[in-house]
Amino acid sequence: MATLEKQPYQKELFGHPVGLFILFLTEMWERYSYYGMRALLTLYMAEEAMGDNPGLGWSNSRALMLYGWYTMLVYVMSIPGGMIADRYIGQKKSVLVGAIILVFGHGVLAIEQDWAFYTGLGLIVLGVGMLKPNISTMVGGLYGENDIRRDKGFSIFYIGINTGSFLATLSVGFVGEVYGWHYGFGMAGICMLLGLVIYLWGQKFLVHVGNAPTVEEKKSIIPLSSFYVQLFKSPKHLLIVLVLLAFSIYAGFSFEGIDNWAYGVLFVFLTLVVGLVMMIYKDLTTQVMKDRFMVILLSFALVIVFWGAFEQAGGLMSLYTEQKTDRDFFGLFTIPATAFQSLNAGFIMIFAVGIANFWAKRKLKGKEASSLFKMATGTIIMGLGFMFMVFASMQYEAVGKSAMYWLVLAYLFHTVGELCSSPVSLSFVTKLAPAKYASLMMGLYFASTGLGNKVAGIVGENASEFGELTIFTGILIFTVIFGLLVIALLKPLKRLTHGVEDNETEITNNTIETTT
Repeated sequence: MATLEKQPYQKELFGHPVGLFILFLTEMWERYSYYGMRALLTLYMAEEAMGDNPGLGWSNSRALMLYGWYTMLVYVMSIPGGMIADRYIGQKKSVLVGAIILVFGHGVLAIEQDWAFYTGLGLIVLGVGMLKPNISTMVGGLYGENDIRRDKGFSIFYIGINTGSFLATLSVGFVGEVYGWHYGFGMAGICMLLGLVIYLWGQKFLVHVGNAPTVEEKKSIIPLSSFYVQLFKSPKHLLIVLVLLAFSIYAGFSFEGIDNWAYGVLFVFLTLVVGLVMMIYKDLTTQVMKDRFMVILLSFALVIVFWGAFEQAGGLMSLYTEQKTDRDFFGLFTIPATAFQSLNAGFIMIFAVGIANFWAKRKLKGKEASSLFKMATGTIIMGLGFMFMVFASMQYEAVGKSAMYWLVLAYLFHTVGELCSSPVSLSFVTKLAPAKYASLMMGLYFASTGLGNKVAGIVGENASEFGELTIFTGILIFTVIFGLLVIALLKPLKRLTHGVEDNETEITNNTIETTT
């Protein structure tokens, strides 16, 4: 019996592939750049155009409108990003391209010109679209089928995301608010460059995941044009798409507001996505694959609801923190509004592993711990966090300001809900998605996240008309009811997964041996 030396990509650290930690660090700095910029975005747009640290001088509603469109597009671009990876260059090169574009995007955003503001945001949209779905798909590829470590791996990966967010909202937020918005934007770009360097250095640990499809695999991939040609062979599907397309065109002319045309474009795009999804469903060869595909699509409704509520953090809650929260710390100093966004990331670093272990142990004991149950439970817990924002709004209406502890409690519940839902949903998609559409399905997942972001922006815009108390109360009631409804439907939904999570076991690769 002789022991062979492991190749770099076969080595493990803390019971997980070393490649996980390369992706962890890459994503950490990418999220540092993104969340650092996001922490400043609405405040920069709503800040008066005159002063020591001038902003754009926009109204709250206009700032939240752009915030909603921008954060939606960041994730919707994951669909073409995933398709490019699946069909042409693989996830590994897609992440590299995305990282390079992001470095340029954040760099341009640091320039104090209007053209640079919009150009920088556009480049970040493209960069995140290439990077985000594909790096998550690579994490799933590090683990074998039925490896129970997969959910834990995504939770560790999620800590990387939120370590970056925590550091960014404290440092970038502070620099932007105190020294200048564009210094903060530039700081985000420098750290994105660091993430790119780490990713390039760690390629030896990732040689077996994210590679471009082989010649034979490319032959099995149906061209996109063929999917849409198939629509004309199915009167039922064609009718559905034509009805949606007609509504999309009508919406572009009938919606009120300066962004009415944007809604028309969005709905046309979503119509094309619906047509694509229907044709992918027809392309699947077994009923098991089709059923699992339907469960993924249904889970996206949970994703939209969750992020539609959760993403108030970067929009309405950010403005509420700055304008209506007493941020005085015992008369010593005023806490920057952006610092409160670090609470979510800080709580994640504290509780992520513990919550992942709780669900893993519950699963091994034979208790209910399916991904759909965890996602629904997370939505309910996150929704309950808005109860504290309701209390904050009531206090503000009574005395003209609200206490900081309401925000702390809200972010705590939002974080626990996020840890039950978000990393699990990432893992869930990689379990159910057909292999040849893995990155595309991850792209659809992030597009659902993007639609949730847009919903968050729309809800936030209405706060000026209905008031924060009404908005926060509505979010609380809707999210709890929706989560309970999913739990009520859990058994039939689980049947459609055909036991994909029933036989998960601990799989390790501590030794590689051969007989001589």
